[in-house]
Amino acid sequence: MIDIIKFNEQGLVPAIIQDYKSGQVLMMAYMNSESLQLTLDTGNTWFYSRSRQQLWMKGETSEHIQKVKDIRYDCDQDTLLILVEQQGVACHTGKLSCFYRNQDHYEVEPPVFCSDNKLDLAVIEELFDIIRGRKEQMPTGSYTTYLFEKGLDKILKKVGEESAEVIIAAKNEEKAELIYESADLIYHLLVLLVEKGVSISEVLTELRGRR
Repeated sequence: MIDIIKFNEQGLVPAIIQDYKSGQVLMMAYMNSESLQLTLDTGNTWFYSRSRQQLWMKGETSEHIQKVKDIRYDCDQDTLLILVEQQGVACHTGKLSCFYRNQDHYEVEPPVFCSDNKLDLAVIEELFDIIRGRKEQMPTGSYTTYLFEKGLDKILKKVGEESAEVIIAAKNEEKAELIYESADLIYHLLVLLVEKGVSISEVLTELRGRR
């Protein structure tokens, strides 16, 4: 595999690290031929530090190692995609993913996944509790805090926008897009429920009654 990878003039290739179950992008780092070979040989991710100019294994000191499940390369053969089983968190800040801020510099809530990667009621309840905790604590830099600070009208506007995005995604007949936009809508709907003091159990009671 190494023979066909096109390393840049510094002998490096960017590697995108992705959770093999959830599909969440965890981090991006650089590899040279030696670190890629170590990754292939050991089954753990190895990278090349441009600042320290040395090889390093993810989790060597933190124990947050990445077990490699698959390695892929793009059509130009100059970028790697590495699917891993992440132990602990990927980011040195303590976040699961390094990509935890949006274009407005707010921290966004990470997706919550069950151990079997199936969405069930426990996931909704866990996300609801996280959102409710944000309203109680109002941590600085959180996107959820931002929504609560802006108030009901902002939250309603986002629910409306996300509803429209779901409709557009459905019309486009792109399954992945529909899944993504549906998740956004559910999140913002949960924010609305917390804002209005409506619990998940109350909604479930209504659904059971209809059933």
